Amino acid sequence: MMPSIAQLAMATGFILILIGFYGALTQRNLLRMIVAFTLSGTGVNIVIVAIGYMHGRTAPILDATVNAADAVSRVIDPVPQALVLTAIVIGLGVTALMLAYALKLHEQRRSLDIAKFTELKW
Repeated sequence: MMPSIAQLAMATGFILILIGFYGALTQRNLLRMIVAFTLSGTGVNIVIVAIGYMHGRTAPILDATVNAADAVSRVIDPVPQALVLTAIVIGLGVTALMLAYALKLHEQRRSLDIAKFTELKW
């Protein structure tokens, strides 16, 4: 039996989350860590969309093909999709902020290696 699209999307999302966490924990370069965090955020978004997917249902638009009486059984819940759109916008802002911090650190220290930033260690 073939896996469904939702199962493949969920597996892909979890793989991206794991790759992102592995990259964030093992890399010492700030740019690679930022890419890893972004990758895991993308994986989370894919998992949320896969959870909201329902086979055989249509977009939540009420028109002549879907009347209001049987809309509950024929349309997909739009909340997961709206949450993912919001998460994409927030993730873009967070990534831009992390890149701006990395740029400033590189300008001041001429390095992106986190082992060289030891001022705040105990």
